[in-house]
Amino acid sequence: MQPFKFFRESNLRKFFAGIVKNFCRNIHNIITLYVIIGENPLKVGIKMTEVNVNLGENSYTISIGKNILGGVADFIADANKFGDKALIVTDTNAFKSGTSDLIDGFARRKIMFEVATIRAGETSKNLREADELYTCAIECGIDRHSCIVALGGGVVGDLAGFVAATFMRGVPFIQIPTTLLAQVDSSVGGKTGVNHELGKNLIGAFHQPKAVFIDIAKLRSLPDREIKSGLGEIVKYGIIRDAELFAYMEDNVEKILARDEDVLEHLIKRSCEIKAEIVSKDEKESGLRRILNFGHTFAHAIETETGYRKYRHGEAVAMGIISAAFMARELGKIDEADFLRIENLIDRLGMLTRCEDCEVEDLYYATFRDKKIIGGKIQWVLPTKIGHVETFVDISEKLIKQSFAAVLD
Repeated sequence: MQPFKFFRESNLRKFFAGIVKNFCRNIHNIITLYVIIGENPLKVGIKMTEVNVNLGENSYTISIGKNILGGVADFIADANKFGDKALIVTDTNAFKSGTSDLIDGFARRKIMFEVATIRAGETSKNLREADELYTCAIECGIDRHSCIVALGGGVVGDLAGFVAATFMRGVPFIQIPTTLLAQVDSSVGGKTGVNHELGKNLIGAFHQPKAVFIDIAKLRSLPDREIKSGLGEIVKYGIIRDAELFAYMEDNVEKILARDEDVLEHLIKRSCEIKAEIVSKDEKESGLRRILNFGHTFAHAIETETGYRKYRHGEAVAMGIISAAFMARELGKIDEADFLRIENLIDRLGMLTRCEDCEVEDLYYATFRDKKIIGGKIQWVLPTKIGHVETFVDISEKLIKQSFAAVLD
C-alpha cells in the first residue's frame, strides 16, 4: 500500500471520516500516514491529575483529565527515545467514537503512524488477532524504539500490550483506555495477554506501559452497559482496600448513574491510586497483588463457560463479587450486614446480579483452569470486612458450587 503524504490539516478529518465509513467493518484496517503540517493549537489550559506507578526504571504516570489526548504525541516526541513512528491499535467502537484530537497531535508533532482496527469485543482477544498485528508491525516498519499505542477498552489494551511485550522481544507501548473498566483497571499494572478457548488470560506477559492517558470526556458517548460494567471493578476496590470509597459510592449512586464527571473523575483517580499502590509493592503478583483478583475466579469461569460473548468482563466481575461475598458469609468471614451492603450497592448501580445459561457443574470445573491456581489449589480472595480481604484455600466443593448457585437463575 502506498503511503498518503502531505495532508493539509483541513482535509485530515475528511480523510478519517471516509476511513471510518468505508473500512471499520473490516478486521484490520491499515492506514499509513506521513504527515507534515501545522503549528501547535492544542494543550491550552488543559487540566490534568497525575497518579504515579513507582516501579524503578519501569515507573510511569497515569494522566487523568478531559480532552487530553493531544498530549500523547507530545509525550512521545518530547521523550526523544521512542522514534518518529507508531502503531495505533484500536477497535471499531473506539475508532468511531472520535480520534481527531489524538490524530491532530500526531500530525502536529510530525509522528508517522499506522492504525490497525480490530473488531470490538472479547472474541478478538486471541492469538490469531495478535498474529495479524505482528504482520502489520513488520510491514509498517515498527522497530524496537517505536511505540505501540492502545486506544480502546480492555480487549484492545490487553491485546496490544501482549503484542508490544512479544514483538522484537518487547517494544514500548502507551495505554489510552476509552472505557470505564479499562480506565480503572486493565490499563494499569502491565498485565497483557490473550484468551484461550479453555480459559481466560492464560497466555500473556507482564509488560508495563510507558504512560497511561485517561480522558474522562470519552465516557460521555459510552452506552450505559459499558459504564455499569466498569463500576464492578470500582466496587471491587472499595471492598478490598478502601471502605471510604465504598461508602462514597453508596452515597452517590444517583450522580454515578447520571455520569457526573466530577464524581466519575474521583472514582477513577481513587481506583488508579489503589491499583498503583498495590502494583508498586508487588509488580508480578507474588503476594499482595493477588487481592486484585477478588471476584475474578468466579467471573472468569462465567466468561469462559459463556464463550466470552454473553457478558462484559465487568458484568461477570459484579456477579463474581456476589459469589465471593456469599462464600465469605458462609465461612463466617463477614457478617450479614456487610454482605447485604455489597449486594445492595451492586443492585442499586444497576449491574447484573444473575447469570443465565450456565450450569453449576460446568462453572465448578472451569475454576480449575484458572491461572491463579498454586500447587493445585485455588487461591480464593474473600472479604473479612468492607475494606479488607484475605486469601483462603481448601474451600469445599459443596461451598464453591453453592457460591456459584447464588448468582444463577
